Amino acid sequence: MAGFTLLFSPLQLGSVTIPNRIVSSGHDTVLAHDGLITPELTAYHEARARGGAGLIVVQVAGVHESARYTSHMLMATDDSCIAGYRSLAEAVHAHGTKVLGQLFHPGREVLDLDEGTRRVCVAPSSVPNERGRVTPRALTLPEIKEIVDGYAEAAKRLSVAGLDGVEVVASHGYLPSQFLNPVTNVRDDEYGGSVENRRRFLLEVLRAVRAATSGVVGLRVSLDERDEQGLDVNEALAVIGLCSDEGLIDYVSVTTGTSATLTGSDHIAPDMAFEAGYVAQESRRVRSVTSLPVLLAGRFNQPQEAERFLADRSADAIAMTRALICDPEMPRRALAGELDDIRACVGCNQACIGHFQMGVAISCIQHPETGRELLFPRIRRVSTARRAVVLGGGPAGLKAAAVLAAHGVHVDLFEAKARLGGQVHLAGLLPGREEFAGVTTNLAREAERHGVIVHLGRSLSGDDVAAMHADFVVIATGSTAYLPSVEVGGSLALVTPDKVLGGGRLPAGHVLVADVGADWVGGGVARLLRSRGHRVTLATTGLVAGETLQQYVRDQHLRDLYSSGVEVLSLTRLYGVDDDTAYLEHVLTNERTLLGPLSGVVCSGWRRATAALLDELSALEVPVVGIGDCLAPRSVEEAVLDGLRVATTYCESLS
Repeated sequence: MAGFTLLFSPLQLGSVTIPNRIVSSGHDTVLAHDGLITPELTAYHEARARGGAGLIVVQVAGVHESARYTSHMLMATDDSCIAGYRSLAEAVHAHGTKVLGQLFHPGREVLDLDEGTRRVCVAPSSVPNERGRVTPRALTLPEIKEIVDGYAEAAKRLSVAGLDGVEVVASHGYLPSQFLNPVTNVRDDEYGGSVENRRRFLLEVLRAVRAATSGVVGLRVSLDERDEQGLDVNEALAVIGLCSDEGLIDYVSVTTGTSATLTGSDHIAPDMAFEAGYVAQESRRVRSVTSLPVLLAGRFNQPQEAERFLADRSADAIAMTRALICDPEMPRRALAGELDDIRACVGCNQACIGHFQMGVAISCIQHPETGRELLFPRIRRVSTARRAVVLGGGPAGLKAAAVLAAHGVHVDLFEAKARLGGQVHLAGLLPGREEFAGVTTNLAREAERHGVIVHLGRSLSGDDVAAMHADFVVIATGSTAYLPSVEVGGSLALVTPDKVLGGGRLPAGHVLVADVGADWVGGGVARLLRSRGHRVTLATTGLVAGETLQQYVRDQHLRDLYSSGVEVLSLTRLYGVDDDTAYLEHVLTNERTLLGPLSGVVCSGWRRATAALLDELSALEVPVVGIGDCLAPRSVEEAVLDGLRVATTYCESLS
């Protein structure tokens, strides 16, 4: 058990015993269709049950037609939902895992449009929210009764479907929280005004749900919404105590933050800027109001962290949702003591919550099999011996090599540099991005585990590769940074981010970072130069610095830029330099300005594919395919997915 005596001990939640303390908490997947559970969603959760999770909480299900906060959410408003939930419950139960469903109404926290038009949103009162820019309509008394009844009816349907219970979502500033909060509830009837009246809605919901099901009833609550106008922590604790004392709930699921504001929403899926267990101080306060089990979320990505917070009684079970997205086998590997084999989440948010916010199916940049379980079923060994050569040890090459080897192909991987990782290594050198280097650690271990033979410091020509007579060749030689074609009229130093990250120094003084990528690189280099004592201006062609990043990551990126003193110019491009001056123009108006005196310019975002070897081998009629940036510069997500697809397709062709 590798010392995980608490993590792998059973826990009683009401009438149900979960086999261990690892929880996949409720999270949107965009794997539902027409409000119903799909085979894809069932396969997604079954993969985590097979991997050993103790409890799976299925994503939110709307309890009323007005609860549709996205176009791709689950709905539990009629009996058509039962068959899908039943198939999911059977698949999860087959592996000994327990499963609950979330009951949900967002109130004013509606995130997308209805066929391109704004929805009519409802809430306790007509108080607009900051992040979604939604002004809701105040609920009528008959509508409140309909919604309360909707919670009960939804709970009954999930019980009929065979789930072990339900979890009522009162977290993140959603409808129950909106009723509790005097800022968002300014009603003057029996549901507003006094503390007792503001609690009425949630208590009625829980009483109705408790009466409708014999299964587990949980309550998810944000302790500290991380917003000055959010629900007061003491009020949240008082409500938990009331619900516990009345016997309305069997456990409390503790999280933090609110959907209503940028700063509050960053805690819905905290990125690598946050430490594991940072919500523990709040969760420990729950012990003062109830003896019920406490489930805790807060960026837990390793079993060692989970065990530690169980040991200090911060919680009784740990939500390790993104850890399970990244590695569905994490519980099984931890139990077996295979800790080095665990693929640790790096908190990048790109393909999990990032995909959700784009309206596409959940995945993981390190494990693109996530969300694609039916497209990439469990690996089968090839029946015929084959040899493959992979050129390039970045994320694309490592993933391709690992998947080929897992299928039984003999794989030699050649990397020209003395280390693996490609651009991932450089990313890990940026301030606040150190954890991102774990992508290389994880992929390299995956390749090693499956027997890939790695050759470092080996640069091969097309003739060298052709002479190996491999059955299959994969080119993953990446891309290289280059300097843009701008008017240069003097001696001002122009360099790439790679040079700065590789240890190159610029003369003391004011440095411009000209950024066309609007990603983490330009801003990261700007912060690095600022830490070296330079005055730094970041000129980005984006609406904001880091425009392409997932919102929660971008928020932290912008916060760090401003707090470090980097000056930011948005919608601005570089078009020329002279001895100490940069010539800039606005991308919309073409208005031109000068910036100087400068000691150097870093040009970020200009990259080109390194495809010479791919072209050479294609001409030699070698069985070759290119993947990752050697086709076109993109991100780690596309590189790893390319590696998976190409390797799987080749191995399937041998069956």
